[in-house]
Amino acid sequence: MTKRKYFTYILVLGSLTALGPFSIDMYLPGFEDIARSLGTSVANVGLSLASYFVGISLGQLLYGPLLDRYGRKKPLYAGLSLYIVATMFCMQARDINVLIALRFIQAVGSCAAQVAAMAMVRDLFGPKESAKVLSLLLLVLGASPMIAPTAGGYIVVTWGWRAIFLVLLILGAVILLLSIFFLPDSYPADVHFSLKPGPIIRNFISVFLIPQFLIYVFVQSLAFAGLFAYVSGSPVVFMSVFHVDKKVYGWIFAFLSVAFIGLSQFNSLLLRRYTSQQIIRVALIGQVVVGLVFWGFAQAGWLSLTSTMGFLFLFLGCLGYTNPNAAALAMAPFAKNAGTASSLLGALQLGVGALAATGVSAFADGTARPMAAIIAVTSVLALGISFFHHRRYVPRTLNE
Repeated sequence: MTKRKYFTYILVLGSLTALGPFSIDMYLPGFEDIARSLGTSVANVGLSLASYFVGISLGQLLYGPLLDRYGRKKPLYAGLSLYIVATMFCMQARDINVLIALRFIQAVGSCAAQVAAMAMVRDLFGPKESAKVLSLLLLVLGASPMIAPTAGGYIVVTWGWRAIFLVLLILGAVILLLSIFFLPDSYPADVHFSLKPGPIIRNFISVFLIPQFLIYVFVQSLAFAGLFAYVSGSPVVFMSVFHVDKKVYGWIFAFLSVAFIGLSQFNSLLLRRYTSQQIIRVALIGQVVVGLVFWGFAQAGWLSLTSTMGFLFLFLGCLGYTNPNAAALAMAPFAKNAGTASSLLGALQLGVGALAATGVSAFADGTARPMAAIIAVTSVLALGISFFHHRRYVPRTLNE
């Protein structure tokens, strides 16, 4: 592979990976404007974010089999086309329930980009090079939450919230064209691959019943649910409770993303001295302590803008260690069925996250209490499962 082709593939695969995060984060600064425009509450606008998470969760399960049956490009084109059409209608929405439904459809379409990108990395690069490429894509994935809400804040202030969906529509169209002209057909269609529900469901069940996967997928999903609670609740907390403007909110969101992205980069250094299980245990204890103190401050009415940012920064920092180690341990038992395990991991993570985001909207009371409570509860549950599992079963290490 020539250098030019290498960097072209990285560019296009990176853009596919970034589409989902941009679709989630870019419209967050517009929550108040959307609520006013559609005659509803900010909490109801938050349900459009929860429906997006549900769509991504289900899409993880949908596209895995389709990519194996029809090759990589046809399902990718179909998903991106669905995304573009749904985004066009989001831009024209006049009712919050319509927007909630359209965001679900938009998510199902965007999920094709992320799942196809991961599959094509395996197709186009050797095993050793794939790890390097995936790390580059994860860096793109991590940078997206820093760029998207900041850009979204400026777009909303200048052109209004509907312009966000115009930008996402253009982004989706550009990515579709890049995929058509610059990505090869990296995997041939397999006419023998069954799309019947029975074999697919049995395959998922066989993965789900492996004890190590079962435990660590719930540890990871519950720990990660606090991130979805934060993303869903942060527009209310920062813009409605603390009255920061849309541009400042974007910068706060970017700053807090540094904790999750930056501190997770030290994980490889810690793994030279400690096991993943040890890192998870300490990080989860940190999450629980931060979550409970955060909830206590919220209940007592002691939160300020600075203390809220401090608690969230610490929580996201701990999550930066919990998330990669729990995901790696969940995937460790699979020499085969790694694709099925990966899609099931993503679906459960996003499904639990969608419940967390819905909970923040459902119990919204104009304070940080719902967000803090869900962060605390999900962290406590993750730690409890981790300790219970450790007493009964020694997990397979990543080197076995």
